[in-house]
Amino acid sequence: MWGSDVQNRAFFQLAGLIPAILLVTVLFLGAFVFAVLQSLGHAPQYGITSFPTFDYYQALFDGSRFWKSLRLTFYYALVPTLIGAVISLCFALVLSRKFKGKAIALFLYRIPMVVPYLVGVSLVILLFANGGLFARVLFALDLIAAPSDFTRLIQTESGVGIMLVYLWKQVPFMTLILYSNLLVLGRQDEESARLLGATSAQVFYHITLPKLIPSLVTATLIVFAFNFGSFEVPFILGAGFPNTLPVEAWRLFDSPDYTNRPQAMAIVTLISLLSAGCLFLSFYLYRWFERFRGRG
Repeated sequence: MWGSDVQNRAFFQLAGLIPAILLVTVLFLGAFVFAVLQSLGHAPQYGITSFPTFDYYQALFDGSRFWKSLRLTFYYALVPTLIGAVISLCFALVLSRKFKGKAIALFLYRIPMVVPYLVGVSLVILLFANGGLFARVLFALDLIAAPSDFTRLIQTESGVGIMLVYLWKQVPFMTLILYSNLLVLGRQDEESARLLGATSAQVFYHITLPKLIPSLVTATLIVFAFNFGSFEVPFILGAGFPNTLPVEAWRLFDSPDYTNRPQAMAIVTLISLLSAGCLFLSFYLYRWFERFRGRG
């Protein structure tokens, strides 16, 4: 009787997940399959019926534009993720301690998470543009001859403006994950190590950091995947050429020449496969690291 109740409960739980599973299947897998078919030449709505063909992928790989875009996409995705992970780790460690004004700090650091990315883009433009607030302040202090002399930080290949938006939005997210993990794990091990004479550096490297690695890996993978496929921030704050892969896909898809759309779908397919490949590789390396430490 008890086993039957458990089976019935499991059945109803699974049945309750079916709408969500169907939604994800239709919206993601369906769209992905549709993109793959178009990238292989099945696009009768555009007068393209050369399926199956790899000509659109070949056209991408033969041109230097794709490889420049690929390099730039990895650059914009990886650098702010690594910088944000270090900053978030520091913030989480600070927030886990008691200090005056902690309640205000816990409230303030969450604000960017509820603000859209486009608001962050607007703030970066208002603050860091050549005629922005910082340029005018430096000009008023006679530190630069004119606001236009302010170092250009946005719409450049270096991507400083793009990374500022990413960090502004994603550091609070990663901090929340790490800080929550610290609260759950507690500080008993750290306190015991200190009582036994361990230094602060030893406590961090041998106790705190190993406990935070799982949540740190999770947070960085989520952020990296988002940055890799982000469109609106590089589109507005990027240099224009070279573009990131998402911006390049939009450029081809928005072209008046509909025959460019299968090539755009080829880029979308490659973005999905590269993202999945990076995530798989990261999980594999993490599992290898855990086994190396004797915890796998």
